Amino acid sequence: MTERALDHVGIAVHSLDESLPAFESITGHKGYGRERVDSQGVEVVFLGTGEGRLELLAPTREDSAVAKYLARRGPGMHHLCYRVPDLAAELDRYRAEGKQLIDEAPRPGAAGHLVAFIHPRSTNGVLTELLQAGH
Repeated sequence: MTERALDHVGIAVHSLDESLPAFESITGHKGYGRERVDSQGVEVVFLGTGEGRLELLAPTREDSAVAKYLARRGPGMHHLCYRVPDLAAELDRYRAEGKQLIDEAPRPGAAGHLVAFIHPRSTNGVLTELLQAGH
């Protein structure tokens, strides 16, 4: 098994415009890479550099997973994301281990990356995202 680097921590918020200034003040970093990810019904922005960045996620549709999360739990930590070299191979490995996958195949994420999520039931209650860097 290869070690994986923590890519980012996802934080669900109701509004990027309202939440971003507070996180910029806390982290000392300006937000960057703001974009809509229509396939997931969110708008995202990143803060920080290197491993352990923050990703703020705000819903753009009421039926998105983030909107449902906010309705149930309110704003807060949403997921941990790890960078992997071969996302399809990782999904095959987790499937073989009997882990419950939310995504059976890689899908487009922010910044041209491929992503997939592992269900919290298989990761001790923590929603986990795997990310393969785009080329």
